[in-house]
Amino acid sequence: MHLLDARPAADSGVVLGAFGAERALRLEEILHATSVFSPDEVRVARDLLDETAVPDVPTPSYSFLGAFTPDGELVGFACYGPTPGTDRTYDLYWIAVDPANGRAGIASLLIDEVERRLQGHTARMLVVETSSRSDYLPARRFYARRGYAEAARVAGFYAPDDDRIILTKRIHLPTGRGALSA
Repeated sequence: MHLLDARPAADSGVVLGAFGAERALRLEEILHATSVFSPDEVRVARDLLDETAVPDVPTPSYSFLGAFTPDGELVGFACYGPTPGTDRTYDLYWIAVDPANGRAGIASLLIDEVERRLQGHTARMLVVETSSRSDYLPARRFYARRGYAEAARVAGFYAPDDDRIILTKRIHLPTGRGALSA
């Protein structure tokens, strides 16, 4: 198995590392298996992954982090990137885990690694957008346990009864005059 920037995730047996378009079909399988993403959403994730492989783009806007079994099977992923026009704010665009591996702590390993990498970039904030639908309740609970707080809600954004919920977490607190103490 050859992974870019790979590292073992504690004693989980999972290896975390960047990946590219060569894993596109598996990414689609994972998203379909979760049963919460629409075909349009799956297409958007695939398009983002394909965009990271464009040779004329020196620095892609999106980073994909995969969770792999020891034999190299992709079992989960996160996609994140800088929010244009902001001071060190990043968006978490996707996090998904194959339901066959869903209770193994893989989502926690992925988000911990995303946050660790963002700390290395002195990111200030990570923003997550999610749905108010009942099938997204486990995701909202996951983010709440990880320290994400609801910052805004846009009623009826995705559909008449489906709000857009925006969650945020401070990653790096400034130091010096006027800074918050941790």
